[in-house]
Amino acid sequence: MIKYLIMFDKKKLKQEFDSDGYVAIYSFFEEDKIHEIKNEIDRYIAEIGPTLPNHHVFYEDKSDKNTIKNLQQMFAYDDYFKNLIEESAIQEVASFVLGEKAVPKNLQYFNKPAGVGKPTPPHQDGYYFMLKKHNAVTCWLALEKVDEENGCIHYVKGSHLNEEYRPHGKSNILGFSQGVTDFGTENDKLNTVSFPGDAGTFLIHNAKTIHWAEGNKSKTRTRKALGFIYYGESAEEDKEAHEAYQLKLRKELEEKNLI
Repeated sequence: MIKYLIMFDKKKLKQEFDSDGYVAIYSFFEEDKIHEIKNEIDRYIAEIGPTLPNHHVFYEDKSDKNTIKNLQQMFAYDDYFKNLIEESAIQEVASFVLGEKAVPKNLQYFNKPAGVGKPTPPHQDGYYFMLKKHNAVTCWLALEKVDEENGCIHYVKGSHLNEEYRPHGKSNILGFSQGVTDFGTENDKLNTVSFPGDAGTFLIHNAKTIHWAEGNKSKTRTRKALGFIYYGESAEEDKEAHEAYQLKLRKELEEKNLI
């Protein structure tokens, strides 16, 4: 039996995930653990940030190093974050909802700096992943209070149940290159659910679930979070297509002097 999941109604957790496309767990980590993670992120940014390749660190304003908005593949560069994605309760929950072993693929840091943090466009993570056989989830851990003002996450309930992905196109938002082009249907509006919460709020969603967040309208508060991407061990990745897309995207960003 999964040790961590004895704290929850496992049947209800799985039913909600399968039907809605997401699950919210409040106070997933205690305050001390969140404080520890935030301190480790500060260390990572100070020590490892300057050594990262330009496609693994993004800024809202490239000229201002205090406006970091996104870090990619953190577990590839640091043992603390490698353990966090591979050995923590997060992987246990991911494996449970996937119904098979969860294989870590990415650990990301997201920040919407006060007053300048841009919106996250409506999108489906799986569209970026380019899986031949779909079985993947994204976990999202709030590191501070999130609400409508500083950009909490919104989901479209049940949007993962459609067999095909919705059409995506360029979003012009750094770090989120594609967005759903036909978003805003009556079904989207009726089934939208927002998830404000305190630090420690944990969301896990199917990689086909449509989600987005507003920009940070607060003049004083940031909106910091970690994202954990896992593929089920049965997932089949089109590595050639994915690598070609990433290379093309990187070239475009470099040409625009965004990274």
